[in-house]
Amino acid sequence: MRYCADCGAAVELRTPQDDNRERYVCTSCDIIHYQNPKIIVGAIPEWEDGRILLCLRAIEPRHGLWTLPAGFMENGETVTQGAARETLEEANARVDIHELLGLYNLPYINQVQMLFRATLLDLDFSPGVESLDVKLFKEEEIPWEQLAFRPVKYALENFFADRKRGEFKLHSGDLAPPTPRF
Repeated sequence: MRYCADCGAAVELRTPQDDNRERYVCTSCDIIHYQNPKIIVGAIPEWEDGRILLCLRAIEPRHGLWTLPAGFMENGETVTQGAARETLEEANARVDIHELLGLYNLPYINQVQMLFRATLLDLDFSPGVESLDVKLFKEEEIPWEQLAFRPVKYALENFFADRKRGEFKLHSGDLAPPTPRF
């Protein structure tokens, strides 16, 4: 950050009084510009026969890989509204959002990812602008090696395990940066 969003003056990185970490502070109006983690919200949309809706990404990061419909939460919406909106945007699919299934902290990229169980309301879906394709998958058809993100993989694994057990619960974890592939 270089300039204050309130007055346009330069900002500097310093620790404000009574704080314990560096923040961007305006050199003119003293406004503190907090930078906080982004919340990613998404759905695990299930059709009545047990298949799950996945989206093939048309954008970076991870273009051309499969994911659950998810994205950045917007101001003025709840996490469940955001999950439903993202499902509509990425898959043109309408869903009923249920309980939170996965909560994953990714501090190395300043994100918190929240994935909810959901029920597809109908089979009228198609790729949105951020998807190359959308498709329903049975558990044994999930393209596990072509999943875009670790939280998606963990959420799907937990979803299928919970479904077999007949009881869904919240799964959470703190994820370290992925190890580089060489």
